[in-house]
Amino acid sequence: HRQDFATRRGLLKMIGRRRRLQNYLQARDPKHYAELIKELELRR
Repeated sequence: HRQDFATRRGLLKMIGRRRRLQNYLQARDPKHYAELIKELELRR
């Protein structure tokens, strides 16, 4: 729904959390990060 801003805000919060975790994983374990991106077919 176009005007459902509360849900949009929650979704953006979850996406931001995922992005931060991905950044952490990329810094700590690049090999595992690459496998994760490939397996989940994420665009980064």
